[in-house]
Amino acid sequence: MDTQITLRVDGAAQPLTVDTRTTLLDALRERLRNTSPKKGCDHGQCGACTVLLDGRRVNSCLVLAVTVGDAEVTTSDGLAEGGRPHALHRSFVEHDAFQCGYCTPGQVCSAAGVLAEARAGWPSAVTADLAAGDVELSDAEIRERMSGNLCRCAAYANIVPAVAAVAESSGVRR
Repeated sequence: MDTQITLRVDGAAQPLTVDTRTTLLDALRERLRNTSPKKGCDHGQCGACTVLLDGRRVNSCLVLAVTVGDAEVTTSDGLAEGGRPHALHRSFVEHDAFQCGYCTPGQVCSAAGVLAEARAGWPSAVTADLAAGDVELSDAEIRERMSGNLCRCAAYANIVPAVAAVAESSGVRR
């Protein structure tokens, strides 16, 4: 059954008709031609399709497009400000935090989510004091929080410093 929806993607309203079983990833890539999120596993296990939904990280292959409603969908492309690369984009380049680049948009969106979570004081599985309310974004915290994003080229050694550099420059406690 087809349904008319409007997705707000990277700041622009995008009306489209989708089958109710269409994932957000397929709506973005196949219907809106937004190739920033990638289809890796299509099972929510690799993170290549990570986007921000109202600022929170989601695997877009697991979200039905019809459930998004009025939420703002932000892809890696949408993080750029005024045509200029986002600080995370620049840091990934400066730290050589990618090789083939396939997973990079998902990694960047996930990193943006990690920084927002840390600013909000949300603990992770490795946070020492769950009641502290202030999260120190150590390398272990970054690794844990980024663990849902796989890189088949093994650029992990450079991804953590890339995220850490942006955390430091944006006032997130390190």
